[in-house]
Amino acid sequence: MYHGFARSVGLNYWTSLGYTFAQSAFWEIAGETTPPSANDQIASGIAGSFLGEALFRIAQLVLENADGAPGPRRRTAAAVISPPASFNRRAFGKRFQDIFPSRSAAYYRRMQLGVSGTTQNVPGTSTRLRRNEAIIDGSMEYGLPGTPGYGYTRPFDYFALQATGSSANGFENILTRGLLVGRNYNVGNSYRGLWGLYGSYDYIAPQIFRVSSTALSLGTTAQWEMWRSVALQGTVLAGAGFAAVGTIHGARERDYHYGIAPQGLLASRFIFGDRASVDLTAREYRVSRVAAAHTGGHDHIARAEAAFTVRIPRQRAISARFTWSRRDAFSPGLGQRSQIRGTLGVAYTLLGNDRFGAVDWR
Repeated sequence: MYHGFARSVGLNYWTSLGYTFAQSAFWEIAGETTPPSANDQIASGIAGSFLGEALFRIAQLVLENADGAPGPRRRTAAAVISPPASFNRRAFGKRFQDIFPSRSAAYYRRMQLGVSGTTQNVPGTSTRLRRNEAIIDGSMEYGLPGTPGYGYTRPFDYFALQATGSSANGFENILTRGLLVGRNYNVGNSYRGLWGLYGSYDYIAPQIFRVSSTALSLGTTAQWEMWRSVALQGTVLAGAGFAAVGTIHGARERDYHYGIAPQGLLASRFIFGDRASVDLTAREYRVSRVAAAHTGGHDHIARAEAAFTVRIPRQRAISARFTWSRRDAFSPGLGQRSQIRGTLGVAYTLLGNDRFGAVDWR
C-alpha cells in the first residue's frame, strides 16, 4: 500500500522504498501496542516494496496495452492489482494520469485453475490438513532477456511474480523477485541474459508450516535457443536475507524461528515452440541462529516444483503440477523434527498472446 501510493504520484523506485520503510517504522513504533518487531519491519518496509513494485508495474501494463484510452474493464483490473495507484488516479484526476512506460518489455503470463491432492505427508506437530484442495495460480515474468533495444536501467525492469491461492489455507505462496541493479549481456547468437543484484520476497505455506523470506541475491536470468523451436529460460540466484518460519496449527507453542537465512534459487523453463513447456524450480533456505533473538534453533527448508503444460486450441492449455516441500528444524525446547508435504494436481491454464514466453530476437 505505501509503495503503491508513492510510485503512483511520480516518485522513483528508491524514493518510494525509503517512503515505504519510513511508514512501516512509524506504524511499528506508534501504531502498535506491542514492541517493534525486526521481522515485521523487514517484511513490510523492504519486502513490501519488492511486492508493491511488481504489482504497480503489472497494473500500469494493463493500462498501457489498451487500444486508446483505457476502458472500464482495464481500469477495474488495474485497480484490483494496485489499489493505491487507482485511488490516486481517481482522487487527483489529470495530475497523476500518466502511465509508467514498459518500454516494450517482453513478458510471459499465465493463469491456472485446478485441483491437487496430497501424495506425501509428514505433519510433525501440525494437527490439521486438508488432503485435497482447489488451486488458483497466477504468474508473470516481465522484462525477459533478448528484446532488441531493451535495457535494464531501472529497478524491476526485470521481475517475476507468482501467487497461488488454496481452498485449504488461503495463500499457498507469494513469490516475487526483481533485478535492482544490473545489465544485460549476449553470448553468441543464441544466448541472451541479464545479471546483477536481485531483491526477493517469498512466502510459502504448504498447510503444515510456513516460511517468509526477504533477501538480496546475486544472479542471472537468461534464454538459450537450444534448437530451432526449443528454448531454455532460467534464473540462478544465491544470496541471504531475513526469514521467519513456523508450524501451522501446531500442537505446541513457540514452534517458530527467525534469523539470517542464506538461500538459493534455480528455476528453468524448457519451451517447445508454442506447443508445450516444462517448468522445474528448486528453492532452499537455511534459517540460522544469527539474529534469532530468544527463539534460538535453526531450520533447513527445501521446495521443489515441476509442471508440464500442453497447449490446446487458442490460448488454453492443460497442466500437470507436482510440488514438494520439506522442513527440518531444531529448537532448544522441541528438539529435532521434520515436516514434509508433496502434492500432485491438474489445472486448466489460460495463456497470454505470448504463449510460453520465448523471446525471438532474430
